[in-house]
Amino acid sequence: MAEKKTFEVSRRNMLRGAGLAIGGATILAGTFAAAPASAAKLAQAAAGYQPHPNGDKACFNCALFQAPSSCQLVDGKIAPTGYCKLWAKKGG
Repeated sequence: MAEKKTFEVSRRNMLRGAGLAIGGATILAGTFAAAPASAAKLAQAAAGYQPHPNGDKACFNCALFQAPSSCQLVDGKIAPTGYCKLWAKKGG
């Protein structure tokens, strides 16, 4: 008579498997989420763009501004004296 095989799942093996699954999913998500250089930019309205500065925050001193009149994340013509909610202080 054939012996019936049993399979025990330990908590350690279950957690290890879950960790591997989450890690793999994270890697896959990062691969698909990486935007190509030609990816669509955010509309000016969605970014809260305005053609005037917000205090000392202006596009010309934002890390995302690309002179003379564009942005890495916001679509369309961008004024150097403009501002949006994605403003990030230029380093250095």
